[in-house]
This record gives sequence, C-alpha cells and structure tokens, in this order.
Amino acid sequence: MACDLTLGRLEPCKSAVGGLKAVYFVNWGEMTGYTYTTGTDIIDAVTGNPDAFRYELKGTNSFDQTITSSRENGTTFFDQSVKLQLKSLDAVTHKQIKLLAYGRPQVIVEDNNSNFFLCGLEHGMDVTGGTIVTGTAMGDLSGYTLELKGMERVPANFLGDTLAEVGFNVIITD
Repeated sequence: MACDLTLGRLEPCKSAVGGLKAVYFVNWGEMTGYTYTTGTDIIDAVTGNPDAFRYELKGTNSFDQTITSSRENGTTFFDQSVKLQLKSLDAVTHKQIKLLAYGRPQVIVEDNNSNFFLCGLEHGMDVTGGTIVTGTAMGDLSGYTLELKGMERVPANFLGDTLAEVGFNVIITD
C-alpha cells in the first residue's frame, strides 16, 4: 500500500532553533514546473526562471502547518500559515503589500536552521489579514503585519541547495 511507513526516526540532537530568517515571494505562474530529488519530497529544480523577492526578517515571524485528516471522508490536507511583521512604513513597501494582497504568490520560507520550504506549491497563498500600523507609544511597531494562508495536498516541500541552484532568481532590494 502506498501510504505504509518506510522509515523510523531517532531522537535528534538539541541543535535546532526556531524563527525565520527571510521570506521570498514568487508571483503565481512564474514557476512552470519542478522536479524532486529521487526518492524524496525535496524539490531540486524549478522551471520557468521565476523571480523570488527576498524580505529579510527579524523578531516576530512564524511558519506553521496544520494537518487535517478525516477518516470518514478519506481526506487529508495541510493548512499552511505564514505570519510576518515588517518594520517601518514606506511608500515602496506600501505598494508591494497592496500587490501581495491582490495576488496569490507562492512563498518560500527560510528558517533559522537554513531550511527552505516552498508554500502554496499547487494553489498559491492568500493574504488573509494584516495591519498597517503606526503604533501608539514610541516603542510600538510602525510597520506591517501580514498573515498568508494556503491549503495544499502535501506539506510544504523542502528545497534542495540554495535558491539560485534550484532555479530561482533571488531579487534583493535595498
């Protein structure tokens, strides 16, 4: 049967850390295909020459996946959620946030363990909420909060190597 387990797992060392280092947005439709490393769910190449717009992160940012499975319905799917806090308000970012909210990008999450996850592989992700805030007190956030959600048949895939080696054009703006 295709859903039988094939491996066990040892308890890993306590060397992992939480948090996100960066997030990359890929416009829907720019990635036209992908291939897996043989025998794994790791994506090792993408086609279409897609641009990946990099946003550096610090602080309160997270990536979660919730598994929903129903024996009665015979279904399983994975809710993907990315929560971001982008510091500082400016006109250029303001426009990009608007475009992000209008679109349904694929999102690459880079965690603090140097793992890359491709979210919204088949259906993209939607901005489902957020704020544009100036804060009240001097120490409050002046910036953007965003929540992106996706629903996929499989968990977000790991990406092999660096994004450039996989086939993404990483765009970093000052």
